[in-house]
Amino acid sequence: MLQAMKLPVLLLALLTLAAPLARAADNYEKRLEASLNAIKAKRGPDVAAFLAEIEKQGRALLQDFPDKSDPYEMLLAVASQVETEKARALLKELSDGKAPAPIKQEAGKLLARLDAIGKPVDIKFKATDGREVDLSALKGKVVLVDFWATWCGPCVAEMPKVLAAYKQLNPKGFEIVGISFDQDRGKLDKFVKDRQMPWPQYFDGKGWENDFGRRFGITSIPAMWLIGKDGKLVDMNARENLNGKIEKLLAAQ
Repeated sequence: MLQAMKLPVLLLALLTLAAPLARAADNYEKRLEASLNAIKAKRGPDVAAFLAEIEKQGRALLQDFPDKSDPYEMLLAVASQVETEKARALLKELSDGKAPAPIKQEAGKLLARLDAIGKPVDIKFKATDGREVDLSALKGKVVLVDFWATWCGPCVAEMPKVLAAYKQLNPKGFEIVGISFDQDRGKLDKFVKDRQMPWPQYFDGKGWENDFGRRFGITSIPAMWLIGKDGKLVDMNARENLNGKIEKLLAAQ
């Protein structure tokens, strides 16, 4: 599955798989369109294969067109979704290499965000249902912090998996905290009720300017963070093998 991303227009078009781009028929544009088509062909439930294709196509373009920004944006997209160590390597490559300044800046921000791994996450709020939420009070539990929105197609597609994980693992000590990027409170409340989502939701109506989103540098959703029993951030890309990761953390002493 893909993510909704707060990134440049081309990358957003790529990740949402919009209609083919209307571009001039020069050599680069033909190659770019061919690359996008190859990436689209890999769309499906195998997230790893999809991301690998984006990286492959981005690197192939860079070999012949090192002055174009689009291939760097492809690598940045991959870095925002892969496991921590792979993400760190890609982001360092982008920030230290020949990428355009805006890409370097974004890579630097994402690298800084990765420094949060192994540290407590300070999240406190009053949920839409009136509950007081404080992650520090959930020590001893494994917590998924789910940055999402009802308008985000990939978020909605992930929800059955998240619900299933909650139903299976909540009795063993697993909790979820939702951070909604919605702007319409009514739509959020209806969605949560219709899907029978029992965990608390944060809502401030600011969309991409969501207070927690800005604080933690969230530029794409769904973003799923896993917090271990000690209250420290373990994983910033928990979508892949979610149940397995949760169970491993639950089994840890």
